[in-house]
Amino acid sequence: MADWAPIAKEYDPLKAGSIDGTDEEPHDRAIWRAMLARYVPNKGVTGDPHLTLFVARLNLQTTEEKLKEVFSRYGDIRKIRLVRDLVTGFSKGYAFIEYKEERALLKAHRDANRLVIDQHEIFVDFELERTLKGWIPRRLGGGFGGKKESGQLRFGGRDRPFRKPINLPNMKNDFYGEGSSEKRNWSREGTRDWRTWDRDHERSRDKRWPERERSWAWGDSERDRDSKEERSRGRERKDRDRKDRDRDRSRDRDTKKQRDDDKHR
Repeated sequence: MADWAPIAKEYDPLKAGSIDGTDEEPHDRAIWRAMLARYVPNKGVTGDPHLTLFVARLNLQTTEEKLKEVFSRYGDIRKIRLVRDLVTGFSKGYAFIEYKEERALLKAHRDANRLVIDQHEIFVDFELERTLKGWIPRRLGGGFGGKKESGQLRFGGRDRPFRKPINLPNMKNDFYGEGSSEKRNWSREGTRDWRTWDRDHERSRDKRWPERERSWAWGDSERDRDSKEERSRGRERKDRDRKDRDRDRSRDRDTKKQRDDDKHR
């Protein structure tokens, strides 16, 4: 327990299948399959794995040109590989982006996660196939994340970090170099369209330049503003719904009254 961390530093299918990384027995067949698998990373993949990002949940219509347009804002890109079906040539909804510098990689990893591109909220993480020891892909029962409906959730990744075990004392983890931000729940982060992000960035770049490296992704003022706007929109929706209900009830009363009048005539 002393070396527990919310993000896995080495891939273990048994731990990945556990919400807090403490299971001792696999709870589904896919975990057994992953434990028995002997996976070798694709040797045909080129490029520096330590400068490569994994980008998933893409719109199937998103192209390499759109990805370059969005991700080149973080730094110089060496290569973009949008994974396509070998038979149909259609996108599979994920890509790998290799940068020329580590600084650009870290900035994109920090800021691009959950951006909205072509009406899809994307997921961004480091490449794991060649960098995480013991990696087993999803198709063999491993991987990270997943949907609840599948019954095969995998924990220990950025999308679904391990939950702290009940008997574990409070501790600080800085695996991704994000400091106190590890305490934040990824599912509660606000989403932003990449065009909005870029426009806001250009308008206020000079004002925020000294602080941009420290607080760009987690600025309290931006988060508070987004929260206030969301609450305001929520109140407006509730007001509209209440007015609609009142109008419907009034219409029903008038209709009922009219029927009663017709009966007594």
